[in-house]
Amino acid sequence: MKNKTWRYWVVASIALLLVGCGGGAKKQTNEEASMDSTTMACDGLKTLQLDGVKVTWIQDNAKERLMERTLFADASDELIDSLKLADGIPSSMSTFLVETDGVRILFDTGMGAPDSRLLSGLASLGVTPADIKYLYLTHFHGDHIGGMMKGDSIVFPNAEVYASKVEYDAWLKMPSDRNAQVVKTMNAYKDRLHLFEFGETLPGNVVTMNAEGHTPGHTVYQAGKLLVIADLIHGAALQLEHPEICASYDMDKDAAVKSRKHFLRYAKENGLTMAGMHLPPPGFK
Repeated sequence: MKNKTWRYWVVASIALLLVGCGGGAKKQTNEEASMDSTTMACDGLKTLQLDGVKVTWIQDNAKERLMERTLFADASDELIDSLKLADGIPSSMSTFLVETDGVRILFDTGMGAPDSRLLSGLASLGVTPADIKYLYLTHFHGDHIGGMMKGDSIVFPNAEVYASKVEYDAWLKMPSDRNAQVVKTMNAYKDRLHLFEFGETLPGNVVTMNAEGHTPGHTVYQAGKLLVIADLIHGAALQLEHPEICASYDMDKDAAVKSRKHFLRYAKENGLTMAGMHLPPPGFK
C-alpha cells in the first residue's frame, strides 16, 4: 500500500478513535460481568477471554441502532406490543477480533461508512489493518464486506480472506445490480481469497458451519467456546424467544428458521458464548 494511503488510514483511525471513545467506559451489567470479560476499553468495545480464545466485540455503527418493527412482518402486533418493541428492536452492526494461536482473525468488516468505527476500534486495541492475518467472512451483504475497501483500495493489505464457496458461487451468479460490490471486493482480494467447504477447519482452529437461510452460504464459525453466529439474529429481544420469526433480510426464510433454531440449541447444549453481528451491545449472549 502506498505511503499516502497508509497515512490516510492512520489519521482516519485516530480521528474515529477520539469520537468512538469520547464517552468513556460504560458500566457493566451483571450479565456482562459474568462472562469473565477482561476489558471494556471504551463504548463500542468489549473483550472476553474464553479459554485460549481472546475475542473483542467492535461496534461498527456510530449511532444507536434499532431494527424497525416492519422488518419482522412475521411477528403479530400483539406480540410486538407485549414485548414493548413497537418503536424498534435494539441491535448493532458489529465485527469481532479473535486472537488465538498467536494470530489475529477478524470476522467481517462492517459497513465501511464514513462514520464506521471498526478502524478506530482496532486502533484503540493497538491493532492496524496490516496486523490482521486472517479475515473470515460470514456472508457477502454490504454491512459485512463494506469495510474491506476504501474506494478502489483494499483496507487489509496482509489478510488472507476466507469465505464459503457456496456463498461465493451464489453471489457471482446474481445480476450486476445486486452483486457489483461483491465482485469488486472479491476481485481486489483475489490473490488471497480462499473458498472453503462447510465443515473445514481454518487457521486458528476455527471450524466452519453451514447456517444457510439468511444467504445461501451464510456461515457460523466456532473457535473453542466461542460461536460467531453472524446474522442468525437481527432482533434479539424478539428472535431469541421466537426463532421462528424472520427478518425481511433472510433470503430463504424456511432455511433461516431451521438454522436459527439449530444453533441456538447447539450453543445452549454446549455452553458456548454467542457473538452476533446484530446482537445488541455488547454483542455477546
